[in-house]
Amino acid sequence: MDEIGTCLWFDGRAEEAATFYVELFPNSKITDVARWGEGGPGEAGTALTVAFELNGRSFQGLNGGPEFVFNEAISFTLNFDDQAALDAKWDALTADGGQESQCGWLKDKFGVSWQLVPRMLPGVLNGPDPAGSQRAMAAMMGMRRLDIAALQAAYDG
Repeated sequence: MDEIGTCLWFDGRAEEAATFYVELFPNSKITDVARWGEGGPGEAGTALTVAFELNGRSFQGLNGGPEFVFNEAISFTLNFDDQAALDAKWDALTADGGQESQCGWLKDKFGVSWQLVPRMLPGVLNGPDPAGSQRAMAAMMGMRRLDIAALQAAYDG
């Protein structure tokens, strides 16, 4: 079967975004940049497309212009075992104009939506104690960045 990749539409910032992402995630690299030539509609030498890999997954950034923007209908999910790792990615993704949202969601400086999720979350939201799960859900609904210890404490009562 052919590989399925993801194309992200940027308004002139595809190369900047790809560089940001490959520096943020291990085992990542830019694999190709197609630049506009003298005869193209874009400025000669600027990136038309940028192919890159994030931890082995293929992506393409397209400088398509301002016609389309990112929204929360599509998001990338990152799963974490510990708070320090979650916090580090949260801080990096919200830096320089990123925006926090609710329940572990954020938008990075390019407008791309991310969900930063503790791996333990399903266990407390769907645990064997229904009252504990309700408490954990109520705690999560009041959070922006998810707090592993606070979610567990809410479940435990």
